Amino acid sequence: MESVEKTVAKSLLDIKAVLLSPEKPFTWASGWLSPIYCDNRRILSYPQIRENVCGWMAEIIRNRYPDVEVIAGVATGAIAHGYLVAHLLGKPFCYVRPKPKDHGTGSQIEGILEKGAKVVVVEDLISTGMSSLAAKNALVNAGADIMGMVAIFSYNFPQSRKAFEDANVELTTLSNYDALIETAHEVGYIKEEDIEVLKNWRFSPSTWGR
Repeated sequence: MESVEKTVAKSLLDIKAVLLSPEKPFTWASGWLSPIYCDNRRILSYPQIRENVCGWMAEIIRNRYPDVEVIAGVATGAIAHGYLVAHLLGKPFCYVRPKPKDHGTGSQIEGILEKGAKVVVVEDLISTGMSSLAAKNALVNAGADIMGMVAIFSYNFPQSRKAFEDANVELTTLSNYDALIETAHEVGYIKEEDIEVLKNWRFSPSTWGR
């Protein structure tokens, strides 16, 4: 039976949630050139894949964090996924904005979050980890007890792994860059000669292609 990592990677490729283009790289908002583009919001348009992905995240949380009280999604990409996971678990849901809104109550966390609540954070994508950990910090500042974070996909950057270790946040992902490259090669999405280029990008994403 195929692993969850490779099943998710194949699903992301099938629905074009992940695009690989080593020869014509994408430009990220940060200005980085990248041979990969990932948009996990596309999962929401495919009911069976959506059910599988959210079901696997709920299963991880159920098994690893049985005492969880609240599921928190990170805006905007993980709001829908986080809500669906919370629904499967029968838990309250809230989400975290990148920054407090500049009107109304000025809230950064939308929904009810009691002080001391045991929270698992749901993310759609982990790149450098900075926005995910900023959301975690906002939850902690609001009094949450962060048990861990579960995400659909991670680029597995060395700096993101170190950032999560330094922040003492346990991160679990359904799939990752290594599984994606392996799967993409197996299904003929990329050529043998592309593999080294794709692997090299991950270790120096800010300077790759310059």
